[in-house]
Amino acid sequence: MLHMGPVILAIESSCDETSASVIRNGKVLNNIIASQNVHQKYGGVVPELASRAHQRNIVPVVDQALSEAGVHARNLQAIAFTRGPGLMGALLVGVSFAKGMAAALNIPLIEVNHMQAHVLAHFISEPHPRFPFLCLTVSGGHTQLVRVNAHLDMEVIGETQDDAAGEAFDKAAKLMGLPYPGGPLIDQYAAQGNPNAFTFPATSMPGLDFSFSGIKTAFLYFLRDKVKDDPDFIANNLPDLCASLQAHLVDMLVSRLKQASDLTGIREIAIAGGVSANRGLRKRLSEMAEKEGWNLFIPEFQYCTDNAAMIAIAAHFKFKEGMFADLGVVPQARMPF
Repeated sequence: MLHMGPVILAIESSCDETSASVIRNGKVLNNIIASQNVHQKYGGVVPELASRAHQRNIVPVVDQALSEAGVHARNLQAIAFTRGPGLMGALLVGVSFAKGMAAALNIPLIEVNHMQAHVLAHFISEPHPRFPFLCLTVSGGHTQLVRVNAHLDMEVIGETQDDAAGEAFDKAAKLMGLPYPGGPLIDQYAAQGNPNAFTFPATSMPGLDFSFSGIKTAFLYFLRDKVKDDPDFIANNLPDLCASLQAHLVDMLVSRLKQASDLTGIREIAIAGGVSANRGLRKRLSEMAEKEGWNLFIPEFQYCTDNAAMIAIAAHFKFKEGMFADLGVVPQARMPF
């Protein structure tokens, strides 16, 4: 098996998904994900419960990844893991497991930046964007505009200065009484609603940065005033509310992406992160790509949310450059890009 190229086990545990993936010579063999349903009744991820669930899931998830790939642990050349950013307790489970396994097998460790891995998910399967390209990375915890010059050469040219877009979706859903995670539910209801039914104020930021706290507050006050006059307002207008809110958030994202494309002259455009699974965003970007002449890249749904396959492909490129971590490495809840 060694002559077939580097075989790497990758582990992702930054939030509430325990995931493992095996990659051989740049080809991802699987992408095993164990989700955590324990958070639903709390309306959001509870860090302590997340770390406990990771402890329960990590051994069976890794075993399944190795077994399905037909790879024995002794044939691994490296262990990759998410170092950060993420929830400290959740990260600690994955980092500790990776360090212990690497030490036991006497093979190198590869640390991976979670946000860079989201971008590199575009290289798991064909077609690949050409360098340089712009990537709009949108998740529950982050919103970034990234100029990607090479696999391991990226620059953040714009980012949120407060809340992330994914958080705005989930918080708005909670205000409307939708269960967690609410972002995908807004997307579902939006498909049945009128995106022009309601308008909300836009938050203006300098340069290419984003701000989503304003729309979240405006939506809160809007619902409060409407429900005061009509207690059934939300129930009677749910599809239109979701469609209008989603259209507003998507416009905030896409307008900044267009601005970045105009400023840089880059027409190779990609999206990444959990919110890139949003159908409204995908549709709007496809329309914009046709209008602007962009070469648009949208990842498969399984590579949008947190997953180990993206950690694996990032590790593949770092392995080629001999970029290994020390056994003393520790997780970082906030990690420089």
